Amino acid sequence: MTSTPVASREAASLPVAALMGAMVSIQIGATFAKGLFPLIGAQGTTTLRLVIGALMLIAVLRPWQMRPSRATLPWLVAYGVTLCALNLLFYAALARIPLGIAVALEFSGPLLVATLTSRRASDFAWIALAVAGILLLSPFVHSLTPLDPIGVMLALAAGGFWALYIVLAQKAGAELGTRTTAYGMAIAAVLVLPFGVAQAGTALLAPSILVSALLVGLFSSALPFFLEMVALTRMPARIYGTLTCLEPGLGALAGFLFLHESLTATQLAGIAAVIAAAFGTAITSKPPVPSPE
Repeated sequence: MTSTPVASREAASLPVAALMGAMVSIQIGATFAKGLFPLIGAQGTTTLRLVIGALMLIAVLRPWQMRPSRATLPWLVAYGVTLCALNLLFYAALARIPLGIAVALEFSGPLLVATLTSRRASDFAWIALAVAGILLLSPFVHSLTPLDPIGVMLALAAGGFWALYIVLAQKAGAELGTRTTAYGMAIAAVLVLPFGVAQAGTALLAPSILVSALLVGLFSSALPFFLEMVALTRMPARIYGTLTCLEPGLGALAGFLFLHESLTATQLAGIAAVIAAAFGTAITSKPPVPSPE
């Protein structure tokens, strides 16, 4: 005799496990990417990540089966441009500051969008908490291991483009659905090519580099995208938004385990404040925070 409660619990745990797997996969992909920086630079790594990610998504989603209309095309192009800029800025920041801090600072973008769209007076408290966390992560706070100010600014700029990405993804996605990501990634891949070639040249085609780049594309694009789709189709928006608040913490953990990055107590407090602000926003607002990965 089949136990219905057990089957129900297993069905409920699947989307949570899928989303957690997607977030862990993204952070692992970032650690592989950072390992490529000394060889082909941040721009070269961004190029391979977007090109390989685009090829994987095109193979899976077959975007040619649904062509964008003239009304949607400008939104789609803007979405692709934003995706390119977001990845270039984030990887440039990652070359200068620890992974957990870069993720926390980048998270300020979608956090701002979620807070502004919720229109609740209580959300000013979450804004204040997020700002406090960002200030703790800024180079202006005295620390035994001071942060690179350029890296901090690049991560915040990436957060700004992540906020723009959310708006544009909704505009373009209204017609194209999940194929929006494949189109956007393809556009971003074309736009980023000159940056990667200018920095790395023919090193982008070295077999040893391509093997590592395939891992970056797999863990940063293909696998988390598939797992997020599994989660989003089976999970309420509020739970999705709440769980994604763990990303900065997972980034810090991945940086510690795989990149041997150590953070000060002040920096850990800053990451914790951003996570708490994101959590508070998620449980008081309806829309989930889309991921650009």
